Amino acid sequence: MDLKTSIAIAASGLKAQSGRMRVIAENLANANSTANGPDGEPFRRRLVSFQSVYSRALGAHEVRLGRVQFDQSDFVRRYEPGHPAADENGYVEMPNVNPMIEMMDMRQAQRSYEANLNVVQASRRMALATIDIINI
Repeated sequence: MDLKTSIAIAASGLKAQSGRMRVIAENLANANSTANGPDGEPFRRRLVSFQSVYSRALGAHEVRLGRVQFDQSDFVRRYEPGHPAADENGYVEMPNVNPMIEMMDMRQAQRSYEANLNVVQASRRMALATIDIINI
């Protein structure tokens, strides 16, 4: 594998992880949002998937952000009788977003992003070292 290919593969990982972090940030931003009324549905957590795509130009597989899907787990019910979105029993459906899980996912995405960035930086250093050797 040449340096160009390794940089392109790592760059695809950077792009995929940044998309993952964007979705996680949206989940965190909407962790306490409710529906507008008792018949509405609150924000539903989104989950990302990745896919491996073969690039003929590179002759290697790249990673891409796949479909963003909705988490089908149950909403959290909270007793708040005065809330505008409360049902007849006083319960409000809250999003199925757990901020602790989202923060762990964000940290994992950040570490994966950093790992791909290290590959790009190492490839760049090797290319510069090769150029230095040629110039001697």
